[in-house]
Amino acid sequence: MGGFDKERLALEAASGGKNTLILDDLGLPSVMVRIPKCRWSDIVAGGPDTTCSAFIIDGVEHDEIFISKYQNIIEGGRAYSLPGRDPAAWMTFDQAQQYCEAKGNGWHLMTNAEWALIAHLCKAAGTIPHGNNYFGRDVDNKWEHGTQSYDWISPNNQNNMANYHDDQGYHHTGRVLTGSGPKSWYHDGTPFGIADLNGNVWEWSGGLRLMNGEIQIMPDNNAAKHIDQSTSSTLWRAVLQDGSLANPGAANSLKINGAVAGDATQTDHYVGAPVLDVKNDKPAYTGGNVNDYYGQLSCTFETFAAASGVTVPQLLKDLGIFPVDSNLNGDYMWVRNYGERLPIRGGGWLYGSYAGVFSLYLSHHRAYSGVHIGFRSAFVQL
Repeated sequence: MGGFDKERLALEAASGGKNTLILDDLGLPSVMVRIPKCRWSDIVAGGPDTTCSAFIIDGVEHDEIFISKYQNIIEGGRAYSLPGRDPAAWMTFDQAQQYCEAKGNGWHLMTNAEWALIAHLCKAAGTIPHGNNYFGRDVDNKWEHGTQSYDWISPNNQNNMANYHDDQGYHHTGRVLTGSGPKSWYHDGTPFGIADLNGNVWEWSGGLRLMNGEIQIMPDNNAAKHIDQSTSSTLWRAVLQDGSLANPGAANSLKINGAVAGDATQTDHYVGAPVLDVKNDKPAYTGGNVNDYYGQLSCTFETFAAASGVTVPQLLKDLGIFPVDSNLNGDYMWVRNYGERLPIRGGGWLYGSYAGVFSLYLSHHRAYSGVHIGFRSAFVQL
């Protein structure tokens, strides 16, 4: 038995089979967490007795998927899940997808379907994770902390979040080393879970976007394949009120509208709350479907509601696009319902109670990058 096999078997034995090492096509390992197939009725109250979409690719059900245990680093243009590293940042959506798919068949950018599955598993088990959402610490449990990997200084008025700063006017800790927090920072409350889903860096997710306010997805977990997720891809599908999928622009497809009228002000500012609707007659910015950062909608995710007369399909709840109930820890959502917007999930180190496994940021275009935005790869045997 070779050295790698011994390490893999030791990790699997220590974790009770929850963790393993998986090699990419260059023979380089990543630490992965095994998630066995489950049904929506097992993890979501009122959910259908059908297999969770994260396990269905091109109509074929898979017995398991593997999620990076740690937020990824980049080595040689490839994504790796390793402990005790400074998580990668400053990449666009397309770059994050490329770093994951470069590892070989089955490797992919963690999809929104997979992220939502993990969030629902956490909620069902009562193990909603804490994390680095307060400058190296957890905002509600400040004795919990990770090991600093990035030194960050901000003035009091940075992003209008002065209430998150200490008496000296700034915190220094930004990112922390992957997996360096306590077990409460893991998705199942044990050291063998998935680390850092709450805070540290936001994570790009595949298979979901807003296009001029219309909710568009890749069916099931097809985004786990190496498929076209570009702006012009013909694979995007709109969602109807009965949960069926249709071509983009279909009549009465589900959209995120504004609760109040937007404006043409060309500065980054908040307009009001989002609402699920079949029309988008209240875009946050009224100057056209541009990808710029002007008006923005926001609310706690648990208070995101549907317009009168609009039916919410179970699919949107399953995919973490609409709340399953009103007990989601105050996790937040942000939306720009004009232009193309790709999701980031989980929150960054300065988002406090707004960060969490149900946090959804649908405001950035695909070419955005930042010091607080990273990613995570996943794997399925295809």
